[in-house]
Amino acid sequence: MTKKAFGDQGEEAAARYLEQHSCRILERQFRTKVGEIDIIAEKGGELIFVEVKTRRPTHFGAPAQAVGRTKQQRIFRTAFLYVQKHGFEERACRFDVIEILVAGESYTVRHYENAFEFSGF
Repeated sequence: MTKKAFGDQGEEAAARYLEQHSCRILERQFRTKVGEIDIIAEKGGELIFVEVKTRRPTHFGAPAQAVGRTKQQRIFRTAFLYVQKHGFEERACRFDVIEILVAGESYTVRHYENAFEFSGF
Protein backbone atom coordinates (compact mmCIF):
# COMPACT_ATOMS: atom_id res chain seq x y z
CA MET A 1 0.00 0.00 0.00
CA THR A 2 1.33 3.43 -0.92
CA LYS A 3 1.82 6.16 1.67
CA LYS A 4 -0.98 8.18 0.00
CA ALA A 5 -3.42 5.23 0.12
CA PHE A 6 -2.54 4.67 3.79
CA GLY A 7 -3.18 8.36 4.54
CA ASP A 8 -6.44 8.33 2.55
CA GLN A 9 -7.66 5.38 4.64
CA GLY A 10 -6.93 7.37 7.77
CA GLU A 11 -8.80 10.39 6.44
CA GLU A 12 -11.79 8.18 5.63
CA ALA A 13 -11.76 6.80 9.20
CA ALA A 14 -11.51 10.35 10.59
CA ALA A 15 -14.44 11.53 8.45
CA ARG A 16 -16.59 8.62 9.65
CA TYR A 17 -15.62 9.41 13.24
CA LEU A 18 -16.62 13.06 12.84
CA GLU A 19 -19.95 12.15 11.24
CA GLN A 20 -20.65 9.76 14.12
CA HIS A 21 -20.06 12.70 16.46
CA SER A 22 -22.66 14.96 14.79
CA CYS A 23 -20.31 16.81 12.46
CA ARG A 24 -21.17 17.54 8.87
CA ILE A 25 -18.29 17.20 6.42
CA LEU A 26 -18.04 20.25 4.14
CA GLU A 27 -14.80 19.49 2.27
CA ARG A 28 -12.06 16.89 2.11
CA GLN A 29 -8.52 17.54 0.93
CA PHE A 30 -9.16 21.25 0.38
CA ARG A 31 -6.11 22.44 -1.56
CA THR A 32 -4.76 25.88 -2.40
CA LYS A 33 -1.33 27.13 -3.48
CA VAL A 34 -0.70 27.81 0.21
CA GLY A 35 -1.48 24.36 1.59
CA GLU A 36 -4.06 21.66 2.22
CA ILE A 37 -6.59 20.95 4.93
CA ASP A 38 -7.52 17.30 5.27
CA ILE A 39 -11.12 17.77 6.46
CA ILE A 40 -13.33 20.80 6.93
CA ALA A 41 -16.43 20.11 8.96
CA GLU A 42 -19.06 22.00 10.92
CA LYS A 43 -20.92 21.38 14.12
CA GLY A 44 -23.29 23.78 15.79
CA GLY A 45 -22.35 26.57 13.38
CA GLU A 46 -18.65 26.26 14.18
CA LEU A 47 -16.15 25.50 11.40
CA ILE A 48 -13.70 22.73 12.24
CA PHE A 49 -10.43 22.51 10.32
CA VAL A 50 -8.97 19.04 10.85
CA GLU A 51 -5.45 17.75 10.27
CA VAL A 52 -5.38 13.95 10.15
CA LYS A 53 -2.26 12.00 11.07
CA THR A 54 -2.32 8.28 10.31
CA ARG A 55 0.45 6.13 11.74
CA ARG A 56 1.27 2.71 13.01
CA PRO A 57 1.96 2.64 16.78
CA THR A 58 5.45 3.85 17.59
CA HIS A 59 7.60 4.66 20.56
CA PHE A 60 8.72 7.91 18.93
CA GLY A 61 5.84 10.10 20.08
CA ALA A 62 2.24 10.74 19.19
CA PRO A 63 1.40 11.50 15.54
CA ALA A 64 -0.22 14.78 16.60
CA GLN A 65 3.24 16.00 17.62
CA ALA A 66 4.11 16.07 13.91
CA VAL A 67 1.87 19.13 13.47
CA GLY A 68 4.51 21.76 14.15
CA ARG A 69 4.41 25.52 13.88
CA THR A 70 5.15 25.62 10.13
CA LYS A 71 2.35 23.15 9.38
CA GLN A 72 0.00 25.09 11.67
CA GLN A 73 0.74 28.33 9.81
CA ARG A 74 -0.01 26.66 6.45
CA ILE A 75 -3.30 25.39 7.87
CA PHE A 76 -4.19 28.88 9.17
CA ARG A 77 -3.48 30.48 5.79
CA THR A 78 -5.47 27.83 3.95
CA ALA A 79 -8.36 28.12 6.43
CA PHE A 80 -8.36 31.90 5.93
CA LEU A 81 -8.69 31.42 2.16
CA TYR A 82 -11.52 28.92 2.67
CA VAL A 83 -13.39 31.29 5.00
CA GLN A 84 -12.99 34.17 2.54
CA LYS A 85 -14.05 32.06 -0.44
CA HIS A 86 -17.28 30.99 1.26
CA GLY A 87 -18.11 34.22 3.10
CA PHE A 88 -17.76 32.61 6.54
CA GLU A 89 -15.90 35.52 8.17
CA GLU A 90 -18.38 35.71 11.07
CA ARG A 91 -18.27 31.99 11.93
CA ALA A 92 -16.35 30.60 14.87
CA CYS A 93 -13.47 28.31 13.90
CA ARG A 94 -11.34 25.75 15.61
CA PHE A 95 -8.34 23.67 14.61
CA ASP A 96 -8.34 19.98 15.53
CA VAL A 97 -5.99 17.08 15.03
CA ILE A 98 -7.22 13.51 14.64
CA GLU A 99 -4.76 10.67 15.04
CA ILE A 100 -5.52 7.35 13.44
CA LEU A 101 -3.34 4.61 14.94
CA VAL A 102 -3.43 1.50 12.73
CA ALA A 103 -2.66 -1.95 14.13
CA GLY A 104 -3.33 -4.73 11.64
CA GLU A 105 -6.96 -4.56 10.55
CA SER A 106 -8.08 -2.36 13.47
CA TYR A 107 -7.45 1.26 14.32
CA THR A 108 -7.80 3.68 17.22
CA VAL A 109 -8.99 7.27 16.86
CA ARG A 110 -7.71 10.08 19.08
CA HIS A 111 -9.39 13.44 18.61
CA TYR A 112 -7.68 16.57 19.90
CA GLU A 113 -10.17 19.43 19.80
CA ASN A 114 -8.65 22.92 19.69
CA ALA A 115 -5.25 21.26 19.22
CA PHE A 116 -3.73 24.62 18.31
CA GLU A 117 -4.86 28.22 18.06
CA PHE A 118 -4.16 30.95 15.57
CA SER A 119 -1.09 32.82 16.76
CA GLY A 120 -0.38 35.08 13.79
CA PHE A 121 1.72 34.52 10.68
